[in-house]
Amino acid sequence: MSSKIFKVALSDEEWRARLTPEQYDVLRRHGTERPGSCALNHEKRPGVFRCVGCGQELFRANEKFDSGTGWPSFFDPLPGSIETSRDLSHFMVRTEVHCSQCGGHLGHVFEDGPPPTYLRYCINGVALNFEPDRAPDEGRAGDSAQKRL
Repeated sequence: MSSKIFKVALSDEEWRARLTPEQYDVLRRHGTERPGSCALNHEKRPGVFRCVGCGQELFRANEKFDSGTGWPSFFDPLPGSIETSRDLSHFMVRTEVHCSQCGGHLGHVFEDGPPPTYLRYCINGVALNFEPDRAPDEGRAGDSAQKRL
């Protein structure tokens, strides 16, 4: 990754305090979690996947698909949420995916995904938090009780 300054920029010590050791390894050291090890791979509720490092929204749940790889896969990120760079590690040429707000490593993107983009964003689940959509009437029960008083 370049020496770009990100909107969320923390010291190494601050990142270590904010993240679990596994999250730190993936987001800050470009690690990879074991395939099939993250429950988010099986998440099917409507909602949004956020960067665990900074909270930025990255992918909507309806952009997720089962790629059979063992990692959460998406066919389209939210606009402006990710950046890419060339990854020459492990004797391969790949396109690495980073959070555009904090620069955290998320995974890689490949050109073998489903329509309409034909892209597969293969993302480490440990780099994500999932926030389910709220039900339309969630949180309103207290409102109506207040109005009756």
